Amino acid sequence: MSNSLSTLEPKALWENFSALNAVPRPSKKEERVIAFMVDFGKSLGLPTYQDEVGNVIIKKPASAGMENRQTIVLQSHLDMVHQKNADTKFDFDTQGIDMFIEGDWVKAKGTTLGADNGIGVASIMTLLATTTIPHPAIEALFTIDEETGMTGAMGLKGGLLDGKILLNLDTEDDHELTIGCAGGIDVTGTRHYIKKPVAEESLGLEIILRGLTGGHSGMDIHLGRGNANKLMNRLLLETHKTVHFEVASIDGGGLRNAIPRESHVHLAVTSEHKNLLVQTVKEIENTFKAEFRLTDPNLEVVINEIACPENVFEKHFQEHVFQVIHVLPNGIFRMTPGIEGLVQSSNNVARVLIKNGDLSIQCLTRSSVDSEKMDLANSIDSAFHLLGAHTEMKGSYPGWMPQPDAAIVTLMSDLYQEVFGSAAMVNACHAGLECGILGTNYPGMQMISFGPNIRGAHSPDERVQISSVQKYWSFLLKTLERIPTN
Repeated sequence: MSNSLSTLEPKALWENFSALNAVPRPSKKEERVIAFMVDFGKSLGLPTYQDEVGNVIIKKPASAGMENRQTIVLQSHLDMVHQKNADTKFDFDTQGIDMFIEGDWVKAKGTTLGADNGIGVASIMTLLATTTIPHPAIEALFTIDEETGMTGAMGLKGGLLDGKILLNLDTEDDHELTIGCAGGIDVTGTRHYIKKPVAEESLGLEIILRGLTGGHSGMDIHLGRGNANKLMNRLLLETHKTVHFEVASIDGGGLRNAIPRESHVHLAVTSEHKNLLVQTVKEIENTFKAEFRLTDPNLEVVINEIACPENVFEKHFQEHVFQVIHVLPNGIFRMTPGIEGLVQSSNNVARVLIKNGDLSIQCLTRSSVDSEKMDLANSIDSAFHLLGAHTEMKGSYPGWMPQPDAAIVTLMSDLYQEVFGSAAMVNACHAGLECGILGTNYPGMQMISFGPNIRGAHSPDERVQISSVQKYWSFLLKTLERIPTN
């Protein structure tokens, strides 16, 4: 194990990645990384622009001998998902990512790594700074807020870019060329509720469901991993059939685009029912472990004694919460007809926070078919309505319609076969990529997405494969050499 990335190749790319990861860059708080990128472009003496929403554009002329080639837009997003293990002490607002090398992988210590999409950003930085790598004219587009709404891509106006080919460097398998993706919408249910005093002679307990694998709610949604919010609700619903208890708070999940890994519940139970509750919860834990032994081998349920809460949910509200979360769709809703293995529509019950008189349940609904996306969102709205909650839908973004006959797709798929001796997987993905949005203001622009092997994105298990970065980098450079003339 090593903590230094300075020995890795390509050296300049890893140095830029390390510099980028020293800058805190959570979604919607990108001020520091925007300033970092603007300073980087200006330090190279290149035309550098920041648009009104915060996207950064840096333009570089073609290298000698490449002046007659088509201008290429290289695009990646500046923000990263900030997630950490519960026992990791880390301040994302002030600390840079603590990275280390383990075998063929670069990882982070207890947090997300930021390879999504930091490797893409670092690649573009390397090309902007190079004086030796041949390339056509480059328009580098660094968008903001990709992970929590794609507002950077949505706010990018037409007329700022001249390139007709866009290379998006945000795919996580080095054998894939992505030419389409799903759209999405944020669906949130909120309401106030009346608290009631806890029953006399009650004890306080905390139930923690943790150790789930989690992952990207688009790329990993088909893998059958447990959702902590759904499993905790199932545990409460089943336990309540046997034991009377009163819930004081539920706090589970985190970001919309991450499959929830943990959930915490505070409740009150009488001393005479405590042992039965503990026994019932442990039986359910064993059931969960059996069901999820392959996808979530570290799943566990922990019960701690705590001070008894002063207030708890009213009886009927508690019952309605259990019922509504139970019926909320989660995971795959529909597979894509005619394309084996591709999810068409899904929902992630991402965040459940019910405490101190306020309820919030957050979902991320995805689909490559806009009408089906809205139908699924409306079904969630119906469930929230039964709870007496107000539904807010926002951040809707379109999918990216595949164009398999585009010239850049043919060029890169043929080049992949030539260089690596096997066929690339040309496909669409269920994650949200910015290409569909960017295409609304730049119609006719050919787009394709690719990148190195990244695993565990949006979770503290995130890692990027060193040998795959080298493979991806060589493919990127050979692609730039083959860009056709104007």
